[in-house]
Amino acid sequence: MSTLKPPVGPDDHGQGPADAPVTLVEYGDYECPYCGEAYPVLKAVQAEMGDRLRFVFRNFPLTQQHPHAGRAAEFAEAAAAIGRFWEAHDLLYERQDALDQASLHAYARMIGLDDAHLAAAFEGRYDEKIRRDFSGGLRSGVNGTPTLFVNGERYDGPRDVDSLLTVLRAAAAERI
Repeated sequence: MSTLKPPVGPDDHGQGPADAPVTLVEYGDYECPYCGEAYPVLKAVQAEMGDRLRFVFRNFPLTQQHPHAGRAAEFAEAAAAIGRFWEAHDLLYERQDALDQASLHAYARMIGLDDAHLAAAFEGRYDEKIRRDFSGGLRSGVNGTPTLFVNGERYDGPRDVDSLLTVLRAAAAERI
């Protein structure tokens, strides 16, 4: 079984308490249809687990298969710089069928991201962060998206709400 490398740190995008008994990490691609299918499942799992779960998202844009994935990741990182990462993350998955440049500019206006900051993102300002996420994914054995890790161990089981909750609750019980 693969382990998460590097471990979750301060540069990661996380929701939930840092000291939660369970950390669920997703390596995702905003244009990946499988990530799009996983999005509402992961939202439901987060709602059900509450403060017992920390959810972390790392970029793993598969730009060969998904031509808009790289720009979408840049957009999300630009949003993170103004404290709006999760708003951007959710917007990108909820509008996954419209990730072209014009749509990303419209989304930027919706969340208060100015044109200059978005242009800087598209010119490479956040490429190093995205490369670090991607490289960490490769070192962790990620070979597709979405790839999930539960408390640092790769999870390849079923990705429905009930199955994930069973695994996450068991992992939480081990930490108590």
